[in-house]
Amino acid sequence: NGVDPQDLIEKYGADTARFFIIFTSPPTQSLEWSDEGVEGSFRFLKRVWAYCARPGKTGAKPTPEVLKAARFEIHSVLKQANYDLGKHQFNTVASAAMKILNALERLQDTSAAEAKEGISILLRLLSPITPHLSHALWKELGFGDHILGAPWPEPDPKALEQDEIDYVVQVGGKTRGSLRAPKSAD
Repeated sequence: NGVDPQDLIEKYGADTARFFIIFTSPPTQSLEWSDEGVEGSFRFLKRVWAYCARPGKTGAKPTPEVLKAARFEIHSVLKQANYDLGKHQFNTVASAAMKILNALERLQDTSAAEAKEGISILLRLLSPITPHLSHALWKELGFGDHILGAPWPEPDPKALEQDEIDYVVQVGGKTRGSLRAPKSAD
């Protein structure tokens, strides 16, 4: 039994077909076909397009704390995605793109430098999966003529630094809670 991807490509486009196939199943497992999954992949790519197509400012200017938290999240997800890519876990790389878009959407202001950096990372992360969409947006947003000529994104160690650290409280080997403390605390 099989599903002809041509019908999917004609209805949703090749990028949606590629994203769905990669996101739905690790390469070592067989794909469980789902029309809802295809539609979900299509909606995600439409969200990427809509976010990137927004004019410079679309909402309230985020606070420095919100910008820092978003940048930390984007670079943390990117770090994990790069690790997963090395392990050929492409479905989790597609999932990472979704997490990055969620972080970007919380910023609301697409003119912020952190948003532009995040968009650049998102498009390069998506480029092997959705080459047509990524290339069109890359060029339209003025990042360059060809996304394939751009260097692969690497997490910025400064973005991964935190002023506070989460400490897990365990009693008898069972987690009982957590607390945040300044990184500089004794």
